[in-house]
Amino acid sequence: MPAVLIEDVHKSYGKLEVLKGVSLSVETGQVVALIGRSGSGKSTMLRCINGLEAFQSGRIEVAGHVVDQDPKRLRALRKDVGIVFQSYNLFPHLTVGQNIMLSPRITKNVPQAEALALAKDVLAQVGLSDKFDSYPDNLSGGQQQRVAIARSLAMQPKVMLFDEVTSALDPELTGEVLLVMEKLAKGGMTMILVTHEMNFARNVANTTVFMHQGKIWEQGPSRELFAAPQTPELQGFVKAGAQG
Repeated sequence: MPAVLIEDVHKSYGKLEVLKGVSLSVETGQVVALIGRSGSGKSTMLRCINGLEAFQSGRIEVAGHVVDQDPKRLRALRKDVGIVFQSYNLFPHLTVGQNIMLSPRITKNVPQAEALALAKDVLAQVGLSDKFDSYPDNLSGGQQQRVAIARSLAMQPKVMLFDEVTSALDPELTGEVLLVMEKLAKGGMTMILVTHEMNFARNVANTTVFMHQGKIWEQGPSRELFAAPQTPELQGFVKAGAQG
């Protein structure tokens, strides 16, 4: 069974159809990059995978969970699926360690001592062991984003989703966040990421999916897709990225 299975998903906001029959299969341990112009449906698809957006028709199954809007099933889904956004959404009144320990304690009833050890472990994974007692406001944007990733990792997810996590960061901070994501990929984490970082998609993702006008326009092994795009739309997109 794939880690993520999306079958003929349609999603509309009123009369605006954003996803027009999207189907995708992601195997366990695979890293998939979603690329495409703004408004192509990438982030909407990611949010549907985590149940943050309801879709009108089709089917999504993630880590053995059928995705729908049933509150009990959504809670079970989110224990196995982590999502990191462009904005860090850290609680400013809590330390880094407290931010990370919160979800395991509340949603999984993890004992305090175990949550503490878990928080220290995931902070080490993202290279921030020395920031356990710091407050978010005292961290750079890149450090805050790495804490947000650590917070998701503390839930020990089976699938990780990343939605434009570097788009608000300058190039140096972007680099440190991408290194963490590359390390996760090498460790076998199943990941789907919406990204404008074409080099990262090309070199780290196993598969790249190009979305256009609410559909999957092209998909394939990342290096092959970038080396020989088949459609004029992807050719133009890759060319514009190379010039940017």
